[in-house]
Amino acid sequence: MADMDGFKEASAYGFDQPQRNEAFFLKGNENRGWGVKNRLARIFNPKSGHTVMLACDHGFIMGPTSGLERVDLTINPLIEYADCLMCTRGILRSVIPPTMSKPVCLRSDGGTTILTDLNLNRVYDVEDVVRVNASAMAVMVACGDRASEQITTQNLVHTVDMGEKLGAPRCNPELFSLGIPVLGVTAVGKDMARDARYFGLATRVCAENGAAFVKTYYVDEGFEKVVAQCPVPIVIAGGKKLPEDKALELAYKAIQAGAAGVDMGRNVFQSAKPLAMMKAIAGVVHQGLTPQDAFQLYNDEK
Repeated sequence: MADMDGFKEASAYGFDQPQRNEAFFLKGNENRGWGVKNRLARIFNPKSGHTVMLACDHGFIMGPTSGLERVDLTINPLIEYADCLMCTRGILRSVIPPTMSKPVCLRSDGGTTILTDLNLNRVYDVEDVVRVNASAMAVMVACGDRASEQITTQNLVHTVDMGEKLGAPRCNPELFSLGIPVLGVTAVGKDMARDARYFGLATRVCAENGAAFVKTYYVDEGFEKVVAQCPVPIVIAGGKKLPEDKALELAYKAIQAGAAGVDMGRNVFQSAKPLAMMKAIAGVVHQGLTPQDAFQLYNDEK
């Protein structure tokens, strides 16, 4: 019990100052629970409203791709310069130091590889997501793919339910809610068109089914429409390795068109100077650097 010696009567009630009710800074997420918003505020910088996510989950379908042969040597030194790490539970447990304080967006589905038909996946047990203290769950959605559209959309719905509504299976769902947001990741198969019409549909489907934010690809024509019609934040995928100046231009165009961030992997860890590239990308995303200024920063860091 608190010591009552020297107790002073409360007096600082601030009668002349109404209690502030601050609106949440990420679009489409105002009505979510406190836990969801708190986790999103770890992933997205509240000052800029943007995020630089570092993706290293490629191995769950591609195996040891170039630059990820030794995650401990290539990714771990970069983590402190990212806002969020996107990885699998296997890499997280085996390689990422538990002293790492950055939020994790955990790849939460798996089941196929590049050697077979992709996206016929199952989702992780949400309890394992809780065990590793992840801030978000990432699930692939393959709109337009006849073989996997239904199963991947159902995976998203199920993951949203687990993260926001049901709570841990052994707990009373009326008393316990996990509050873990879900990232919907739009898949693009070989027969799918990479245009604003497709990405507009795919991102909207993810949001309509409960994703708190969506990862998709940037397109030069009509991307601002993709962002406008999606009621939750969009982060763009880096995609295949580009020359550093082109990758920075990609990030700049996406942010200028309304994207809330980038989730880059190969354009960072396959760069000649990954750390310099991380800093340059952060300059574009958080400081509004032009591609030219960011590329100069990249060269200066070399």
